[in-house]
Amino acid sequence: MDESMDEDGGVEMMDDHNHNNWEASADAYRQNPPNPHQQTGHAGHSTECEAEGSAQPSSGAHSLTEPGNGVGDSAGTGASAAAAGKVTLNINSSTSKFLMNIITTEDYKSTYWPKLESAIEQLLTQNPQDYIPISYEQIYSCVYKCVCQQHSEQMYNDLIHKITVHLQHISQELEASPPDQYIEKFDTALAQYMGALQSIVPLFIYMNKFYIETKLNRDLKEDLTKLFTDYVAEKHMCTLMPLLIEAHSTPFQITPSTMANIVKGLYTLRPEWAQLAPTLFSNFIPNILPPALESELSVYAAQDQKLQRELMQNGFTRGDQSRKRAGEELAYNGSLSSCATSRGYR
Repeated sequence: MDESMDEDGGVEMMDDHNHNNWEASADAYRQNPPNPHQQTGHAGHSTECEAEGSAQPSSGAHSLTEPGNGVGDSAGTGASAAAAGKVTLNINSSTSKFLMNIITTEDYKSTYWPKLESAIEQLLTQNPQDYIPISYEQIYSCVYKCVCQQHSEQMYNDLIHKITVHLQHISQELEASPPDQYIEKFDTALAQYMGALQSIVPLFIYMNKFYIETKLNRDLKEDLTKLFTDYVAEKHMCTLMPLLIEAHSTPFQITPSTMANIVKGLYTLRPEWAQLAPTLFSNFIPNILPPALESELSVYAAQDQKLQRELMQNGFTRGDQSRKRAGEELAYNGSLSSCATSRGYR
C-alpha cells in the first residue's frame, strides 16, 4: 500500500511537469508549426499509451489547439502521447511490482507458513510472563498478505492442525503426571494456553474477519478455546474433578489461587461442568447453588462450624477469629454511622 501511495505521488508530480512542458511547446508551435507527416507518425505511435492512460491529462494537450487549425490537433495528440508515455512507465512499474509480489502456494508453504508456525510455537510454549523475541508486526503482515492472496483456508487449516498437535502433546504429559502434581500441571497448561490465545487471536485478526466470520460463520477465539476443551479438559475431567473435590475438602492442599483459576477456567470452557461438583464451583462462581432457604439455616450453621474447626486445626485460633470478627463489626458500624450522618440522621 505504501508503494502505491508513493507511485500516486509520482504521477501527480509528473502531471505538473508535463503541464509546464505543454505551455513551452505552445509557444514553439506558434513560431514553427510542425511537419504534418511527422505528426501522423507520433499520433499513430501514441495509440497504445492513450489506451492505457486515457485518464491522464490529455485535455491539457488539446488546449494547445488553435481554432480551425487541423495541424494543431495533431500536435496536441503528439504531446498527449509523450506525456501519457511517461505516466505509463510508472503504471507498468507498479504492475510489475504487484506481479512479483504474488504469493503462490509453494511460496506460502516454504516461506510464509514456516514464519507463522515458528511464532505460534513460541507463543504456545513460553510462559505468559516471559519475553517472546518475535516481531508481531512481521507476523501480522504475513497474515495480511496471505489473506489478500487467497490463502486463508489453507492458513486456517494449518493453524488448527498446529494447535491440535500441541494440545495432544499436553494431554499426554498430563496423563503421565503423578496425582500430587496433576492439579498444578493442569493449571499451568490452562493458564499458558489461554495466555497464548491473547496473542495468537489478534495476530490472525484479518483471517478471522475475512474468512472465519464471513465464510464459516464462527469466531477464531471460540474455535481455539474449543480445541482445549475437546483435546485436554474433557479427556481429563474424570481424573481432575475427584482430585479437585478432595483438595477442596482438605484445606491448603493446593493454593486458593490455583483452585480458583482451575474452577473458573473449567466453567468458562463448559458451564455445565459446574453440575458435577456444585458445592466446589459455588465457592468461586456466583449463583451455582439454589437460593438459601430458611429451613436450611441449621445446615448452613453446621457447615460454618466445620470450617471453623478446620481453620483451628491448621493454626488459626479462636482469638484470631474473634479479633477479626470484632474488626469487621467495627468497620461495619462505622460505615453505618457515616451513612446516617450523610443522610441527616442522628
